Parts: sequence; C-alpha cells; structure tokens
Amino acid sequence: MPRKRLIPLTLLLLPCLGACAKADEKVLYEKRSRYNHVMVTEDNQGMRTLMFEKNGVRQSVVKPGDPDHLELAYTRSMMVGLALVQEPQRILIVGVGGGTIPSFLHKHYPQARIDAVDIDPAVIEVARQYFGLREDRTLHTIAADGREFIEKCREPYDLIFLDAFGPDSIPYRLATREFLQAARRAVAPGGFVLGNVWSSESNSLYSSMVRTYQDVFADLYVQDVPDRGNRILIGLPRAQRIDREELAARAAKLVKQKQFRYDLGEIIQKGLKHPPVEEAGAHVLLDKDELK
Repeated sequence: MPRKRLIPLTLLLLPCLGACAKADEKVLYEKRSRYNHVMVTEDNQGMRTLMFEKNGVRQSVVKPGDPDHLELAYTRSMMVGLALVQEPQRILIVGVGGGTIPSFLHKHYPQARIDAVDIDPAVIEVARQYFGLREDRTLHTIAADGREFIEKCREPYDLIFLDAFGPDSIPYRLATREFLQAARRAVAPGGFVLGNVWSSESNSLYSSMVRTYQDVFADLYVQDVPDRGNRILIGLPRAQRIDREELAARAAKLVKQKQFRYDLGEIIQKGLKHPPVEEAGAHVLLDKDELK
C-alpha cells in the first residue's frame, strides 16, 4: 500500500526490550520485496523469526509445527477478542507476518472463516514456506491492500485484527478516521475491531490514535500488553459496558476449554481499561492530513 506518510516509532531507535533479533540466529531466507526487506532467521532452539531488516524488530516468532505457541506477548493479548466473541464465525486479520495469529485461530476455530490479508505477496509466501501457514477451505490468505480490502467488504466479520506494523512505523492510512469508519462498517454489530499499536512511550501520535478510535466507535477499551510497549485498542461498534472481572472469568473458562498455554484471564484482569474520553493534545487523524 502507498506509504507516503508513516507514524514514527521512536522506541525502535532505543534498546528493543526483547523484541529484536538474537545474535545466535542464522539466516534462512533474505530477499528485498517491493515493500520490505524480508528476512527469516532460526535460533538454536528451532524458533523462527520474521524481520523486515537485519537486526530489526521481530515481526513474528514461530515454533514450526506448533500453532499453539505464541512467543510474542502482544499476540497473546490480542486474543482478548476471543473472550469478547466466544464463537466467531468470520475473522479478518490485516497483516499476515509469519502467520502466528491466523494459525492459532485456525487451530482452535477450524470451522470459522478466516481471511488473512497482507499487501506483500513475499510475506505470505514466506509464511507458507518457513512458518508452516497452511490454507484450506476455511483459512485463506489474500495479497491485497488491507485498507482497500476492508473498504470493499460486503459480508461483516465478527472480529477484525489490525496488525500491520512496519519496521519503523505504522501506515498512516491504517490509523485515520476514514479507515476506521470502513472497519466499523466491516464488523458485525456484536463484533469488535482490535488494533495492535505502540503506546505513548514510543509513538508520539498514540493519544491521537486513541482519540480517533473514540471518534469512530461507540466505545473504546484498551488492553495493555504485559511488559511491552504495545497496546491493543478495542473498538466497539455499539455501546456496551465490558466488565473486566466478568470478561476475565469468561476468558479463564475459554482457556480451560481450548487448552490455551497461557492465562488470558490474568492478562485481562491486569490490563483491560477504559481510557479517558479525551487526552490533552489529542486530535482526530484524517486522510487529508497525510501529506502534511
């Protein structure tokens, strides 16, 4: 997708807090695509990592053949969506990466229609060849502009996961009111839009991103990612109160039923919050401001 203006993530100029590549990894694949410098590495434990630059931020970390393994903390936190919609029938992921999220969801919801969209065909191919992403009648990957895909959506999704980080930025076009309005139209009335974003510690526009979600959606909740600089923004297309205790209890039952390997209930209990209605200096992000 066009990337005329990107939201800078200054944290990536600082120590990576466990998010960068490790020194003992060997390179399995390296190629410059139209959109990224795609690299796949493997460590001495067999863990494979997708990066978009040498020694860059880890986009995905996968234990091949084990879709239940969610190495990166933000992927575990994004599964709050599964406690909100317990039996989703249609799921959309924007940003394939190594296929961590679509593979995990497909393992536990094999009957759900899952569409995973990425603008870079090279990333999708790498997810298939090196990370074990397997498509079938219910799991589909699509090489397309995520925004255009959502804008053309005619059948709503129960859950939409927005996970389109670049190596040093988030595409501005995936943060504006116009885009989020399209996402709201593409989600079912009882569904949710979950966006993985960097927090204010590293993202100067975080408050404005929160403000933009609040402007578009009937309500907004935020799920903190433990010990990381990520936040999961949860957009609600209709107003409803989410009780943290109740949702955590529901998540605990889900973990037991699905045999997840981590405590989603604890993550919710410690990190789910209702942000302020408006933060100082925050403004709504608009398409027309992209080139300014």
